[in-house]
Amino acid sequence: MKTIQILLVEDNEGDAFLAKEAMEDSKIPNVLYVVENGQEALDFVFQRSLFENSPVPDLILLDINLPIKSGHEVLKEVKTSSTKNHIPVIILTTSSAQRDIDLAYQYHANCYITKPVNAEEFIMAVNKIEQFWNNIGTLPPK
Repeated sequence: MKTIQILLVEDNEGDAFLAKEAMEDSKIPNVLYVVENGQEALDFVFQRSLFENSPVPDLILLDINLPIKSGHEVLKEVKTSSTKNHIPVIILTTSSAQRDIDLAYQYHANCYITKPVNAEEFIMAVNKIEQFWNNIGTLPPK
């Protein structure tokens, strides 16, 4: 089974911690990288600045409400890039606003998931995302 490189873009320490726990408990080999704002996310994906040696992620889990650059801005830049637009981006956010959902799909998000409030349900949602992309869905080649 291939190890998948996952980039989590999350400014909430509690949610990042729960996602890390879910990934560590998973039977699916993965490496989780976490950045806390939209600019760091873009620098990681495009291997700039402090992240010039980072791997290109196989999957991005992206919050919408981020400092510096919003998740929508990150999504738009990734999906309009001719070299990075193949990376699946899953929006994982607290927002259930129709405007956010519409904009995410307009910018070609692969999926939009509203974060469960309950910690156990959040961990289960992250596990299901990982299982889907490793067992059912096919990740694009790098």
